[in-house]
Amino acid sequence: MLSAFINSFKVEELRKRILFTLAMVFLVRLLSVVPTPGVSTGELQALIQHISNQVGGGLLGLVDLFSGGAMSNCAIGALGIMPYISASIIFQLMTAVVPGLERLAREGDVGRQKITQYTRYMTVALCIVQGYAMAMALQNPSALFGRNVGEIVSMHSVWGFRLVTVVTMTTGTMLMMWLGEQITQSGVGNGISLIITVNIISRLPGAVQAMMRMFRPVGGGEAQFSAFHLVGLLLMMFLVVAATIAVTQAQRKIPVQYAKRVVGRKVFGGQSTYMPLRINYSGVMPIIFAQAILIFPQKIFEMLPGEFFKHVAVAFHMESTLYMALYGLMILFFSYFWVATVFNPVQIADDLKKAGGYVPGIRPGTSTAEFLDRTMTRITLAGAVFLTVIAVIPTIMARQFSIPWLVASFFGGTSLLIIVGVMLDTMRQVESHLIMRHYDGFLKKGKLRGRR
Repeated sequence: MLSAFINSFKVEELRKRILFTLAMVFLVRLLSVVPTPGVSTGELQALIQHISNQVGGGLLGLVDLFSGGAMSNCAIGALGIMPYISASIIFQLMTAVVPGLERLAREGDVGRQKITQYTRYMTVALCIVQGYAMAMALQNPSALFGRNVGEIVSMHSVWGFRLVTVVTMTTGTMLMMWLGEQITQSGVGNGISLIITVNIISRLPGAVQAMMRMFRPVGGGEAQFSAFHLVGLLLMMFLVVAATIAVTQAQRKIPVQYAKRVVGRKVFGGQSTYMPLRINYSGVMPIIFAQAILIFPQKIFEMLPGEFFKHVAVAFHMESTLYMALYGLMILFFSYFWVATVFNPVQIADDLKKAGGYVPGIRPGTSTAEFLDRTMTRITLAGAVFLTVIAVIPTIMARQFSIPWLVASFFGGTSLLIIVGVMLDTMRQVESHLIMRHYDGFLKKGKLRGRR
């Protein structure tokens, strides 16, 4: 693997792509530290840090995670790339249910460019709404966070600050989206996914420091954790990462046979191939949906008057058993919901029939669609159970073993799934460049096999 990294810089085109990607990543991280005008970041940083250290981190902790700390700095990139991700998810779901968008998706590059244009328009709209909500929250933080917070906004003009915040944060998100597209076109990997991964990894130094404090003596006494716990944590990290990689790449291969066609004196088709069905077809989306939805019941019940609603709000806390049970059930539900929305066995069976292909032992058409639907339902259960286990690991570690949430979040949940998935995709792209130029990839010795 080390030789493969060295060979990556021997290929001129690949070297330029890697350096270009690093330059774009530097600009993305720069957007996370340039503050929005009119904001005193000291009080805001302490508030976000307090919320992020709680189990789950809440909505602000989740946004701060994906923005790479830009939220706590109230930087121009505080909204991060999430408005674009949200718009993309909305249009992806709408494509499966809106006939007009489905027709555009089938028109090839022209249709996809039109959908991309609509996605950008929705991204601007979401940025305006979220930027305005952010400005109002900064002007009245005590009402939002339920605790006494010092003055955050230093600008006296109320509407002036709101306008500046909306314009600044919308511009920051659109610039980040453009940088992600440039990485996809001229760099290595998927730019948008790489930006989210880099923002998550930027919190790793803080997690390492928090982990080191776990093994230091406090007040002249003994440390809370010993070397035995350190070995256990490292072993657990290795096992969780290995399992995540295995399930992320796991797939069910459906054999497909193409019938022979005779055109003149030539024979076409007749080859055998397979259709890969990923076990974790929905990726990290069920966890994100479940987290986003379960954040609101606690906030809603806290705002209602009466002791009964206060007790209900406590029951929905992220450390409670009720929350974890609902969390797991919602992950299972959204795993099937995402597959049912995105995976279309009828269309796949129809396209396969038109191409002259068939699954051995299964009749083309309706029988093939039913077979694909039944197979996908079974393997989705395995992927959903895996997602549920990975999602609850950080909460269990923080609640049962008093491990800081910043450390526990890297042992599972959205952070680990995104990092593993994006890194595997980026390594595959780098490996394809190496193999095209007669170098071995990451899975072999990485030696030079021939000409460049």
